[in-house]
Amino acid sequence: MKKSTILFSALAMAAGAEAQQAPKPPIAAVKPKELKMGNNARTDNYYWLNERTNPQVISYLDAENAYFDKVMAPVKDLEEKFYQEMKGRIKEQDESVPYRDNGYYYYTRYEKGGEYPIYCRKKGDLKAPEEVLLNANEMGKGKSYFAVGGYEVSDNNQLMAYGVDTVSRRLYTLRFKDLKTGKAYPEAIPNTSGNAVWAADNKTVFYAKKDVTTLLPYQLYRHTLGTDPKQDKLIYEEKDNTFNLGVGRSKSKKYIFLVLGSSLSNEFRYLDATAPTGEFKTFLPREKDHLYDVEHLADKFYVRTNWEAPNYRLMATPVSNTAKTAWKDVIPARKDAFIDAFDVFRDYLVVNERKEGLRQLLVMGLKDGKRNYIAFSEPAYTATIGVNPELDTPILRYNYTSLTTPPSTYDYNMATGKTTLLKQQEVVGSFKKEDYVTERTFVKARDGAMVPISIVYKKGFKKDGNAPLLQYAYGSYGYSQDPGFSAARLSLLDRGFAYVLCHIRGGQEMGREWFENGRMLHKKNSFTDFIDCSEYLIKEKYTSPQKLFAMGGSAGGLLMGAVVNMRPDLYKGVIAAVPFVDVVTTMLDESIPLTTGEYDQWGNPNEQQYYDYMLSYSPYDNVKKQAYPNMLVTTGLHDSQVQYFEPAKWVAKLRTLKTDNNLLLLHTDMAAGHGGASGRFKSLHDTARQYAFMLLVLGMRA
Repeated sequence: MKKSTILFSALAMAAGAEAQQAPKPPIAAVKPKELKMGNNARTDNYYWLNERTNPQVISYLDAENAYFDKVMAPVKDLEEKFYQEMKGRIKEQDESVPYRDNGYYYYTRYEKGGEYPIYCRKKGDLKAPEEVLLNANEMGKGKSYFAVGGYEVSDNNQLMAYGVDTVSRRLYTLRFKDLKTGKAYPEAIPNTSGNAVWAADNKTVFYAKKDVTTLLPYQLYRHTLGTDPKQDKLIYEEKDNTFNLGVGRSKSKKYIFLVLGSSLSNEFRYLDATAPTGEFKTFLPREKDHLYDVEHLADKFYVRTNWEAPNYRLMATPVSNTAKTAWKDVIPARKDAFIDAFDVFRDYLVVNERKEGLRQLLVMGLKDGKRNYIAFSEPAYTATIGVNPELDTPILRYNYTSLTTPPSTYDYNMATGKTTLLKQQEVVGSFKKEDYVTERTFVKARDGAMVPISIVYKKGFKKDGNAPLLQYAYGSYGYSQDPGFSAARLSLLDRGFAYVLCHIRGGQEMGREWFENGRMLHKKNSFTDFIDCSEYLIKEKYTSPQKLFAMGGSAGGLLMGAVVNMRPDLYKGVIAAVPFVDVVTTMLDESIPLTTGEYDQWGNPNEQQYYDYMLSYSPYDNVKKQAYPNMLVTTGLHDSQVQYFEPAKWVAKLRTLKTDNNLLLLHTDMAAGHGGASGRFKSLHDTARQYAFMLLVLGMRA
């Protein structure tokens, strides 16, 4: 008999009994507040929990954390075991594959015991002496949170701009360093997006400032190195709060790009990098429902656009004329292929496409027009364009991973077709990919749509309905969830779990229409797709309602909240990480970060039809008297994306209405934000906590 089977049979314990023995949970005070929108009114008993600095709020969150600790105490040792297992698979002393840019090889490396990367480079040759650009371990020492937002090196290779966040609100302070002397410049520019773009003069940088309340980047500034940031010149301010602002530079280094974007419309402006005090030119004014990306090569701009092409097409236009009338097809629109991204080289174009939900890499010669796809053999995988900063090379760097293949870096010679594996992430220990099985299939949704799912489990897994299974999805913003490897996930697979990734509507796995049919007044398709996938997995005996767990985070947490209101009977447990659950209230509050920029995703609730539709599925508003699954809800006090009070209010309301004795736990990281703890090891505690919760619910102790 398999070890996992023994554990399940010998150590099983009813979750209901566990819940009855558990200490009593904290009960949040009820302070009714009427919320009005036109003729509509709602009462929110827990609105007061949004008072971040109110001692009563902090006390409540602390009480929930204390309750969490008491309930989870029986599996504390198991949680630590999970953590040590996952940490033990990480090669502590490791480094990335170097890439060449402007005469230097850049890479990051980790030292044994180090939480953060060390950013390095070598001049001209990989055997050259190492230059340490930033040591994030030293910079983050003593801080509960630390992140480098990004860094850019000047054209003369001597200066560096980088952003730092020590709070986890994604408000980065921009700093500068002389790489020749190691000296730090005195100026520090707060509340930026975290990156800066150098002009060709090696002294001018452009950066985006954020609104400290909404966290939207909305102003473009120009800074001269060595001067007081208070003297920085405001170049552009975006007045439409449904748009945000970004700044970048063309691969050719010729142009600086100002990108103004919303989810369904955007606009590029460009400036000659050798004339930083000049005026930005508009590439094409923003248009309703038109999205495009621009890259420069020689005498042309290449444009990825959804103009008369729902799945996008690739076009080119002369640098001298960027009007639509001059655009010419390079790769026409196709119904069966969605163009996700592209890159340019002196003699080649590379396109990341999606066909039947899987990513393809198409290489096209600019001289001969020949096209070929790089071949991949696994049923479910992810292949993406890697870091390719240089134009004049026939070598394409690309990344590959699957549910059973660790992240791998390849070089592909576009002239000869030869592929070279540079590195596959080492999994320390006894991992062998042939011990695991990947499946990919399609589930027929209730309206006939075919939803792809990716499945992985360890060999010996039996489809008899007795195995535990973790089902994950996201399904929003057009963000596709591609199948990738997780060393941490092995701790579940090795204990008999299957893991299923559901590519539900709201992403773009199956093209732009897949996204359109999962947003606005079609948002419920995301929820019913997930439920239909759950029913399929139960019907095909991958699992049962007594062993099925569901998980989603952020907008995927909205998915979890909707699903447990609609079909709580399907799941043994649900993990909702930093969940967006108070949809109507949040979307009515323009002071909350991201709200106005997301009207294109959910609708504007100031309009009655969207208000009514949101209200019909908003998890917080639809909590009712019924039995709910065992639930773990997590959040961060400093979350910049989904404010902590949404999950806190949701849990408080669930406590008063749910009719079951199942576990309901809230864990708030009092020092972190949306992405959880910083550092490569600290973040494993979050995963270990989630895994321990599932085994607690199943009655497992090993």
